[in-house]
Amino acid sequence: MTKRRLAVVFGGAGFIGRHLVPRLARQDYEVRVITRNPEAVRPMMTQGRLAQVVPWATDLRSDAALARAVEGATLVVNLIGILAEKRRGDFQRLQGELPGRIGRAAAAAGVEHVVHVSAIGADPNSESAYARSKAAGEAALRTAFPRAVILRPSIIFGPEDQFFNRFANMAQLLPFMPVVCGATKFQPVYVGDVAEAILAATRRPEAAGRTYELGGPRVASFRELMGYVLEVTGRPKRLVALPDGLVRLQARLGEFLPSPPLTRDQLAQLRRDNVVSPGAEGLEALGIVPQAMEAVVPGYLARFRPGGGRRSVIPS
Repeated sequence: MTKRRLAVVFGGAGFIGRHLVPRLARQDYEVRVITRNPEAVRPMMTQGRLAQVVPWATDLRSDAALARAVEGATLVVNLIGILAEKRRGDFQRLQGELPGRIGRAAAAAGVEHVVHVSAIGADPNSESAYARSKAAGEAALRTAFPRAVILRPSIIFGPEDQFFNRFANMAQLLPFMPVVCGATKFQPVYVGDVAEAILAATRRPEAAGRTYELGGPRVASFRELMGYVLEVTGRPKRLVALPDGLVRLQARLGEFLPSPPLTRDQLAQLRRDNVVSPGAEGLEALGIVPQAMEAVVPGYLARFRPGGGRRSVIPS
């Protein structure tokens, strides 16, 4: 009789989870998706056998609830992360403390593998509360579950991303493309490669306890990426660098909105390069050849082109 394998995915109904959960199902895992929105899991439930993928509501504030969530698990994956706080202290609660609490629950339950998705730029000394909380979460998890694998991706792209889609929509609406911190460098990584990295981390014994930084094959400045969006969407508009003072004011005022387009904390992050560190282990160390954004992005940004037409030639 085949031993039951259970994967518990915190935040599994989100962007990365929608690519990871079907892969786990194909690897014959039973998948427990920890989410506040069980309805978002329904499309994934068709990816496997009956009851193979199951939504699971958990009170993340309760250690007892976390223990019940990971009971019987072979693999625990933490994908929970936020870009802006809805309540003061959310960064620390969800990104600084929760990874350690999940790690302690996993250790107590005898879980074999824990994989945590953090972010390039995690730094206890950063100006950004987001980056400081990411570093705190990594440290807390390392203490609670030393064998955990930590993955630090750069900006993640894919059909439902909040980066290329967002700026392509702006290119439709605005007479020019605004550029903030245009010289900052990024190394966009495909969401499918991040999902594959999570699986690879469970298959490679040498990965236990290590940290990997995940980036795609191209490093580009923010200004270059905005130009690429205009090229792919067929909208030849000017790139306009916004004055720092105006950007800071917009970020301050934007924080009063329910879904701020830019916060002061995000502005602090944008001032630092978001690329794989020299000498860091990355996708190649996990046996993954990274997908180029040029091979993926044009397909899902085609809907933003005038008339919504598709291009048969991928732009260089």
